[in-house]
Amino acid sequence: MGMQSVAVACGALTLCLALTTATNPGFVVRITQAGLDYAQQQGITILEKKLAQLKLPDFSGDSRVLRVGKVHYELSRLRLRDFHLPYSRITPISNVGLQVSISNAFAELDGDWRVKFLFIRDHGSFDLKVENIYMKIILRLGSDTTGRPTISTAGCSADISKVRVLFSGKLGWLYNLFHSAIESKLRKILEDKVCDIVAKSVHNELQTYIRTLPVTSRIADKIGIDYSLVAPPRTTAQSLDADLKGEFYSLAHRSTVPFSPLPLAFPSDHERMVYFGASSYFFNTAGIAYHKAGALVFEITEAMIPKDAGFHLNTSVFSAFIPQLEEKYPNMPMKFRLSTPTAPFLTIGPGGISFQPIVDVQAYAILPNSSLAPLFLLSLTGNVSAVINVRSGRIVGSLDVGRIRLSLKDSAVGSFQVRMMQSLMNILTSHTLLPRLNARLDEGFPLPLLERIQLSNILVRFHQNFLLLGADVRFQRRG
Repeated sequence: MGMQSVAVACGALTLCLALTTATNPGFVVRITQAGLDYAQQQGITILEKKLAQLKLPDFSGDSRVLRVGKVHYELSRLRLRDFHLPYSRITPISNVGLQVSISNAFAELDGDWRVKFLFIRDHGSFDLKVENIYMKIILRLGSDTTGRPTISTAGCSADISKVRVLFSGKLGWLYNLFHSAIESKLRKILEDKVCDIVAKSVHNELQTYIRTLPVTSRIADKIGIDYSLVAPPRTTAQSLDADLKGEFYSLAHRSTVPFSPLPLAFPSDHERMVYFGASSYFFNTAGIAYHKAGALVFEITEAMIPKDAGFHLNTSVFSAFIPQLEEKYPNMPMKFRLSTPTAPFLTIGPGGISFQPIVDVQAYAILPNSSLAPLFLLSLTGNVSAVINVRSGRIVGSLDVGRIRLSLKDSAVGSFQVRMMQSLMNILTSHTLLPRLNARLDEGFPLPLLERIQLSNILVRFHQNFLLLGADVRFQRRG
């Protein structure tokens, strides 16, 4: 009894640990029934071509024919002319994967025959029509240790209900007397060969193709995105879901993210073939990765200010707000260094994406010997919103900044009224920093897509804690 109690306690502890270490995805890909149907159409086209290349073995046998006796026959050079799969359906199977059902398939073959009985020998050709082929293929979905998706054949059955053989030649009538034995052998050969072709196609073609789904994507030289699966793909009655880690990281130094992704309450939307759910975790890890990689440090110089801005970046302009600048550093060029003391943290809601970044703005005077003299340090905050879209398989966006707010953190030139330079700093950041950020966002971040997949009919919606992207897909064939 004591040992049973220990076993129960250990089981409960194991369950608790499993629950507490369960990982929510930062990014979810959902393929709807419409998407699965499209994938099935593409797969059936490939399978038809593979089956049309089917090589059938020569075979021979003996049969007894009434009033004729023992007849020895040989069939050779079997050639498959056509193999058509006109009706098929793909269905998700919970906890397994996918089932592909094929009905009313048909094929046509021809070949040569040779017969021998008593002292008579003859040969000729034959035509074979195979009708009412029914197939059921079970595809098991999973993931390997690297987080890549896997697919394998968990089961295959092929049933041929109708085979018709027509022999030509002088003794063709004789073959037609025992065609049932030949048809039975051909049916068995075809049923076995069809499932062999299916298994090889899944392993050599489909498995190879789905491994083109990127587990990691490199962005520039400093940042990567982790799109590895955190669990095997899940199937429901209406869709196939893939839970991905969805995490940005610094290539130089990857560390644990100090927060976890929240569960994604995916809506029951099936208008598009595929949906992508990008959580606030996904975007916030981008902020952490860019901050750690030192990619959120910007400099503003005179050369970056547009000519139509109406001012120059020098101490003469800023002496209107800080009179002591003219005394210490008369008419000297200036430079600003902008950096984030902490990674920006954004929120996603039905109204969109927004965040309030804190930016340190260090101002310098550029001395005649090109050295820098620190002037003052400002803290800059503002309400920022983002516009998101998808272009060429990438998430692209742009930022819009509301009126910024300034506060003085430190000054080497004495105190001054920060609010007096509010408008000037607003113009300065909107003409220099914002265009640089938007240019980077316009380059975009790659979505986890298989090779040769193109997206169209894009849908963008915001939900609590995640961004939902929907699209139809098109597979672009080579050549």
